[in-house]
Amino acid sequence: MTMPRLPLDPDAAWRAFEARDRHSDGRFVGAVKTTGIYCKPSCPARRPKRENMDFYRTPEEARGAGFRACLRCTPDAVGRDRIAVARAIALIEAADELVALDTIAACVGYAPHHFHRLFKRATGVTPAAYARGLMAGRAARALTEDSTVTAAIYEAGYSAPSRFYEGGAKRLGMSPSAWQRGGEGVTIRWILAETSLGAMLVAATDKGLCRVSFDEDEGALRARFPHAAIVPGGAALADLAARVVASVESPERDQDLPLDVRGTAFQEAIWQALREIPLGETRSYAELAAAAGTPKAVRAAGSACGANPVSIVVPCHRAQRSDGTLGGYAYGIDRKVALRDREGVA
Repeated sequence: MTMPRLPLDPDAAWRAFEARDRHSDGRFVGAVKTTGIYCKPSCPARRPKRENMDFYRTPEEARGAGFRACLRCTPDAVGRDRIAVARAIALIEAADELVALDTIAACVGYAPHHFHRLFKRATGVTPAAYARGLMAGRAARALTEDSTVTAAIYEAGYSAPSRFYEGGAKRLGMSPSAWQRGGEGVTIRWILAETSLGAMLVAATDKGLCRVSFDEDEGALRARFPHAAIVPGGAALADLAARVVASVESPERDQDLPLDVRGTAFQEAIWQALREIPLGETRSYAELAAAAGTPKAVRAAGSACGANPVSIVVPCHRAQRSDGTLGGYAYGIDRKVALRDREGVA
């Protein structure tokens, strides 16, 4: 499997290496001239001086230059790890019901406790959470098609209705019967907040933010949630809206905002990967797809960014093409540039 790699800019590689950036693992290795050893960027070993470092795109290139693999971080295993995650995802998605961690780990050749950590590091969620998200997505689709809630629950792969109510219903953010009626009975409060980048729609259920967008109003919200009760936010939403505005104006402040958003398991993995991008950094769509455990799904990663329901809070403006160009942005490239500028993106 050929993995997407960062352009080998030595200065950028050093910054990733110095920061022990796990997202860069598998994209290059750092070779220490004084020891003759090459490591993956996240290696926990003490950092050498910059002048003693060379960088190579692959372990093979490093070995060809006379370096040997670090026994502590085992850089040659990164490719094997990602292949294992991709195989596990395929196994989970093909199953009609939840697959035990022991079974998944055995199929991909890892110890269960080790693979559990590996999978979560790669995708942002555990294997069980990934599977539950997939089943909840199936249930959401089935609830719009089947005549009864019970039929939809079994169609989604749950062994009993109780299993759905334990996890799936909570993930949907509303009761299954309300979902089947297009959100009927759910109250969404909204407000138009002024920012330096223009008016921003902020909307939330009782659980958290469900829509944050520019250039939209109450009409757009009603079109998106046609059967929900859409009401002005007033004082009940003022504090939350102020914190969202602060995320626009002062992105260095972590607002830790509550969310009530829904997507496919893949979309939610991409949104989680976006939230994990440090301030001032970017990720390519290829990197996001790899972080979600599906390195070939580059276009799907771009589509997941475009489907992001809560801009700013899930910072899809930090995504870009592999060649460094900006790619698209639902609210205009000028806003994307402005957001990145104030976050310190070079």
